Amino acid sequence: MYCRHVTETTPLITSPEPTVEGFVREYLRELNFSQGTILERATTNDQYLALARTVRHYLMSRWMQTTVSQYRSQAKAVAYLSAEYLLGRQLDNALIATGLEEVAAEALASLGLDLDELREVEVEPGLGNGGLGRLAACFVDSLATMSVPAIGYGIRYEYGIFRQRFDDGRQVEEPDNWLDNGAPWEFAHPEHEVAVGFGGRTETYTDDDGRERTRWLPGWQVLGVPYNYMVPGYRNGRVNTLRLWSARATHAFDLKIFNYGDYAEAVRSQTFAENISKVLYPEDSTPQGKELRLQQQYFFVACSIRDFIDQLLPPGFDLHDLPDRVVFQLNDTHPVIAVPELMRILVDERGFEWDDAWQVTQRCFAYTCHTLLPEALEVWPVELVGRLLPRHLEIVYRINDEFLAQVRERSGGDELLVRRMSIIAEHPERSVRMAYLATVGGSKVNGVAELHSQLLRDKVLADFAAFWPEKFTNVTNGVTPRRFVKLANPGLSGLITEAIGDGWVTDLDRLRELEPLADDAEFRRRFREVKAANKDRLVSFLAARDGIAIDPATMLDVMVKRLHEYKRQLLKLLHVVTLYDRITSGDLAAADVTPRTVVFGAKAAPGYVMAKEIIALINHVGAVVNAHPDVSRVLRVAFPANYNVTVAETLVPAADLSEQISLAGKEASGTGNMKFALNGALTIGTDDGANVEIRRLVGDENFFLFGLTEPEASAVAEAGYRPASYYEENVSLRRALDLIARGTFSGGDGSVFERVVSNLLSEDRFMVLADYQAYLDAQERVERAYADPDAWSRSAVLNVARSGFFSSDRSMRDYLDRVWHAAPLTAG
Repeated sequence: MYCRHVTETTPLITSPEPTVEGFVREYLRELNFSQGTILERATTNDQYLALARTVRHYLMSRWMQTTVSQYRSQAKAVAYLSAEYLLGRQLDNALIATGLEEVAAEALASLGLDLDELREVEVEPGLGNGGLGRLAACFVDSLATMSVPAIGYGIRYEYGIFRQRFDDGRQVEEPDNWLDNGAPWEFAHPEHEVAVGFGGRTETYTDDDGRERTRWLPGWQVLGVPYNYMVPGYRNGRVNTLRLWSARATHAFDLKIFNYGDYAEAVRSQTFAENISKVLYPEDSTPQGKELRLQQQYFFVACSIRDFIDQLLPPGFDLHDLPDRVVFQLNDTHPVIAVPELMRILVDERGFEWDDAWQVTQRCFAYTCHTLLPEALEVWPVELVGRLLPRHLEIVYRINDEFLAQVRERSGGDELLVRRMSIIAEHPERSVRMAYLATVGGSKVNGVAELHSQLLRDKVLADFAAFWPEKFTNVTNGVTPRRFVKLANPGLSGLITEAIGDGWVTDLDRLRELEPLADDAEFRRRFREVKAANKDRLVSFLAARDGIAIDPATMLDVMVKRLHEYKRQLLKLLHVVTLYDRITSGDLAAADVTPRTVVFGAKAAPGYVMAKEIIALINHVGAVVNAHPDVSRVLRVAFPANYNVTVAETLVPAADLSEQISLAGKEASGTGNMKFALNGALTIGTDDGANVEIRRLVGDENFFLFGLTEPEASAVAEAGYRPASYYEENVSLRRALDLIARGTFSGGDGSVFERVVSNLLSEDRFMVLADYQAYLDAQERVERAYADPDAWSRSAVLNVARSGFFSSDRSMRDYLDRVWHAAPLTAG
C-alpha cells in the first residue's frame, strides 16, 4: 500500500478475531487457498507458510492504518538508509509484538500441530552480515515501538552474505538460498518500480527561462522493484515499513536473439541487472567487484529517494520544505552517494538553484560513522564514479570546490588543510572520500559510543570537527530488548517480570529495580537456575544443528563477532593454546583448571585471507584440544558454522563470560557486548567502544578489565612497536607460538599456519602480543571469581540491572533529540 493513493475516505480492513477460533479459521483459509492443500496432505513447509501468513494478517490492518495516519499527519519521518538489515526470524517477533503467542499455540494444537516444530522451519532472511545490519534491525524495531514515523530502505539480496561451512577447518562460502522455500513476510509492489540509470554522459542546455542547465543521459537503466516487510511495534498497534529493492532488467528477454539460438545473449541484460541485488558485499578485490558494489549503493539510494518523493509526499509538495518532512539517516558510508543524488533531482529535475538545493540537501541528511579504521572509510576511484555516474561526479566536484573555498577563507589560505579536507583525494589514486562527502553534505555526524565519538572528533575527522564542532555528537548504540531478552531468554524475562512487572520491555531503565535483588539469596538461586536451563537448551541446539557436544556444567566462555584482526580472536586463541600447553606439559594439573568451553562464532569476508587463516587455526586448535584425553576434561573448543541471529538467540542467554577484547581505540561500539551483559554474562574486555560505558555502569568489580588504553596503544605504536620483543621476553607466549609454528595443531606441518605466526611476530598491527600477559592475568581473575557461584551470580544480576541504558529505544530517543529533531506520533 503506497500513501499517495490514500484519501480521507480510504476504507481499511480490520484484523481477524484474536481468538483461537478466529486464528484457526484464518489458518485453514491460508492453507487451503494460498498453499492449495488440505491439512492432512500439507507438508511441514506448507504448514509454516500458512502460519506465517496468518500472523501477517493480524499485522496487515495495523500496517495500513499506520501508513494512512502517517500520510495524513505529514509529520516528519525518519528514512533509514542501510545496506543491510540482519533481521533474524520474523515469526516469533511478530507473535510477541501482537501478543498472539498463546492464541497461536492453542489454535495449532487444536489442529494437531506444534508451534515449536513449525517455528524451526523458518529460514532467517539473508539480508545482513554483522553488527551494522543487526543495529539497523534493532533501530527499526525501536522506531515502530516508539510510534515514530519511519521507513527503512535497503536491498533485497537474493543470496545474502553467504552460508558458511568448514572443510578441514577452513571456511567455505556457499550461497544462502534463503528464498527457496518461500518468503511469507514480504510482499512485492512491481507496479511501483523505479528506473535507475547508469553510465552515459551529461549535456548542457538552456531552459525556458534562459538559464544554463545540465542533464544526465544514462547509457543504460535497471529497474528497482520494492518489497515491503512489516516492522511491528511492541503491542502498540503501530506497524512501520521496511522497503527493500530488487533489481531487474528493463528488457529482460530478447526473443529475436533467442530464436537465432543465442540463448545466453537473449537474457544477458537480465543477468547483468539482477547481479546488483544478488549478493551482500560482493568480493571487491577486483575492478568488477568494486564496480558492482558502487552499483548496489547507488541503486538502492536512488530507488529510495525517488520512492519517498514520489510515493510518500502529497501531490504538489514543495521540495523546499523537504527537511521538515524527512531526514535521511546514512548508516555508514554505503548510502552516501544519496547526497549528490538528491542534489541532482533538485537541480536538474526540479529546477532549483544550486544554493537552494544545497541548503535543502544539507538539512535532509545525517551521517553515522561506524568505524575508526581508515581502510573502512570508503573511497571510490574518480574514474569509476565518472564512468558509472558522470553527473554525480560533476556534482561532487562542485560541492568540493565550494566547500574548499570556505576552508581557504576561514583558514587564511592554509593549503595543507585544504588538501587534508578535500572530498577528492589525490593519492594513491584520485578518489572520492565518502566519509568526507557525508560530513560536508549532512547536518550531523555521530559516533556510536562515547570513546568512538571522541576519537572521531580528535583523530578520524579532526579537521572537520574543528571546522564544524556543532555538527558532531554521540549516540551510543543499543539493542532491542524485545528480541534479545524477552524473545531470546524467556526464563530470565519471566523472572524479571515476576520481580518488577512487564513494563521493562519498553522501558529498560526499569531494570534498575532489580538491583536490590542482587543481594537476595533466593533470587540469585533462581537466576542460576535460569542460566542452567539456558545452557541445557544450548546443548540440545548445538547437538541437533552442528553435532557439537558441550558440557553445560562448564564455564561458557563466548567470543562471537565478525572475524577481523582488530577484534583479536587470536588473543582468545592464544589463551586456549597456553592452557593446553600448561596442562600437557604438567605445569598445571587438570584438577586445578576451571572447566570451560570456549565458543567461537564468526564469518570472514571471502577476500580476507588472514581472517580465513585465523578461522582455520581456531578449528585446528579446537580439534587437537578436544581430542586430548586430559585437556578435553577441562577445556573444549566449539566453533559452530554459519553464526547468525538464530544461533545468537540461543547462545547469548547461556553465556557466562563475554569476550570483548579488541585493541582499545579500534572498535566503534559493539552491540554483542550489550546483549551479553543484558543476559547476565560478565565481560572480560579492554576499554574500547561501548565497553567503557558498560564498565562504568556495571562497576569495575563486575567487569574484568585488562590491556592497553587507547592513548597507551597509540604511544606504543608511535615509539615503534616491536612484537617480537614480547615473544622473546614472555616464556608462556613463546611456548604457545612455538606450538603453532612447529605444527602441533596442523599434523606436524609448521608451514600451514606460518603466515599467522609471522604476521604476529613481525607486524601484529593490533598488538595481540602486547596485551597477551595482561589478558592471561585477567583470565586468572575470572577463574577465581567463577569459583564462587553465589558471588558470580550477584555480579551477573547487577550486570542485568545496570545495563538498561543499552536499549535501542534509548538510542532512538537520543537520535530524535540530537540528530533528527522529529517526534513520535501521539495517536493513530
